[in-house]
Amino acid sequence: MQDSNIEQTSNNLRTQLKRSSILRMALAGSETMDQDGHGETYIFRAVRIAAVVALYWFISITMVFLNNYLLDNKDLDAPLFVTFYQCLVTVGLCWLMQLLSRVCPGLIDFPSVKLDVKTSREVLPLSIVFIAMITFNNLCLKHVGVAFYTVGRSLSTVFNVLLSYAILKQTTSLQAVMCCGVILGGFWLGVDQEGVAGSLSWLGVFFGVVASACVSLNAIYTKKVMPAVDGNIWKLSYYNNINACVLFLPLILVFGELEHLAHFSLLTDLKFWGMMTLGGLFGFAIGYVTGLQIKYTSPLTHNVSGTAKACAQTVIAVVYNSSSKSLLWWTSNLLVLCGSSAYTWVKSLEMKKPPSHRDPLDSAKEKLLPGEKGNLGV
Repeated sequence: MQDSNIEQTSNNLRTQLKRSSILRMALAGSETMDQDGHGETYIFRAVRIAAVVALYWFISITMVFLNNYLLDNKDLDAPLFVTFYQCLVTVGLCWLMQLLSRVCPGLIDFPSVKLDVKTSREVLPLSIVFIAMITFNNLCLKHVGVAFYTVGRSLSTVFNVLLSYAILKQTTSLQAVMCCGVILGGFWLGVDQEGVAGSLSWLGVFFGVVASACVSLNAIYTKKVMPAVDGNIWKLSYYNNINACVLFLPLILVFGELEHLAHFSLLTDLKFWGMMTLGGLFGFAIGYVTGLQIKYTSPLTHNVSGTAKACAQTVIAVVYNSSSKSLLWWTSNLLVLCGSSAYTWVKSLEMKKPPSHRDPLDSAKEKLLPGEKGNLGV
């Protein structure tokens, strides 16, 4: 009997200690261990996560508006050249980061990359898809503007499902298909409402659909060529952008953009080149901050953050342009965003299944850090 009382007293004491510990954690911010083994408070972690998410939102939204500004220039009808220059800036920044990593190895960690023709050739198939992806994406942004951009480029998820079945012979759950149905409904409603408002560009919609398909293909080819660059996303970005720079040159000649450049009045204007360089800088930075957001949150949280960012981006564009949109127009955006969020949630549950039951396309997309989406600003 006495032993029973002692045990009960001991249990009560442990319970009180746990409760007091939890109380101290809540009120004072208890310490936990970060990934490097150093103690840090919950308040510090929350502030750091908020700062990383805010930085991602700022860079991503700013880049979309900046690209829209550059591509919407009536005096310069050269979208291929704009994209080529951004790829060129990315290559230059990769060289700079390599140099800084040698000078300050403790501060900057960047892989040492030397141009290898064999590796470049192995990455070439991905580079072709990559060029199509960023080119059609920028053409979509040029013709539809920022406000309709989220809806115009919303079919990537739908193409994920179609390509996983057509190419990888992978079936998709009913819940995921239903989410895609919601996205398709939002897309068609958005196209209808743009037509009612008189601002619909069928060319822009076409470019958006093709760009969405290329995003999905990019994920598949990324997984295929990853072994060629030792699984390093920065090496892949380096080779991808070098290949893109080379491949863009004949395209610029074929589509007559050199003639447009020759007659461009701001060709020697420092402000114009500053904005062009800034666009390339943001394209490079989006890869870093997205990887940072995934590191300090999770892939699921990153996707939710991206969806919320797209919503904020649309609202900012409508307010900035002083546009008046109908209730159905806003409903189309809401359907696209809700469908995308629901799909992300459904796939996150499926990713918890054993590897043998997982969709290879989703595994490829996990490897696709936004360094590959850098020129998209998505």
